[in-house]
Amino acid sequence: MTARLDLAIFDAADIHRVGTFYAGLTRWDVVRRDPDRFGLRTPDGQEIEFQRAPDHVPPRWPGQAHPQQFHLDLQTEDPRAEAERAVGLGATHLADGPTWITLADPAGHPFDLCQADGVGPVMRLFAVTIDAPDASALARFYADLAGMEVTYDGPEGALVVGDGRSLMFQQVGDHNPPRWPDPAHPQQAHLDLLVDDLDTGEARVVELGGRRLDAGGERFRVFTDPAGHPFCLVR
Repeated sequence: MTARLDLAIFDAADIHRVGTFYAGLTRWDVVRRDPDRFGLRTPDGQEIEFQRAPDHVPPRWPGQAHPQQFHLDLQTEDPRAEAERAVGLGATHLADGPTWITLADPAGHPFDLCQADGVGPVMRLFAVTIDAPDASALARFYADLAGMEVTYDGPEGALVVGDGRSLMFQQVGDHNPPRWPDPAHPQQAHLDLLVDDLDTGEARVVELGGRRLDAGGERFRVFTDPAGHPFCLVR
């Protein structure tokens, strides 16, 4: 049984504000806009959504008191110019790196603008990045579950790639996991993975070290990965 990575979904109290922010910044297409979801699609078919969470508690990066849990790595030819534009659209500048700039979106989620040549005016989604106390182990969990390949594994993290999608796992030794659905320890974001059969999918998740949570419905079930991040199997 192989699940297929569908999309990453970020929590926010005001999904219209944060969704409109990313649409303006990245120039991705808006593909969903309703009271509970705001969805964007990249030119290569990847999707990111924002899910309405009225009690959302924003992360406070850096540190693990209120951890980010997830962030987006966005590629652009000129991170500095795009960072200035992002601030004009409602972002907050957080830090500068050698080839990237870290900002927070209007919902408080950090994201990185990373330098890459040949991107063009529409930003490229390099990866959805997930914090983990053991990045190598969590990369292998998702690679095995979703039929992806670990293409990099180093001291700072690991990268898995498959079907035109990338997940990066960032090594955070003192990682403070979410305690979903406790709003004081929010998930911040989660992944949806598609399966043909929920029972078979659940058996595979448990075999790999995930845990079923008491939530879901006829078309989806909620689990936590070995690092404590909730995710959904969707039929």
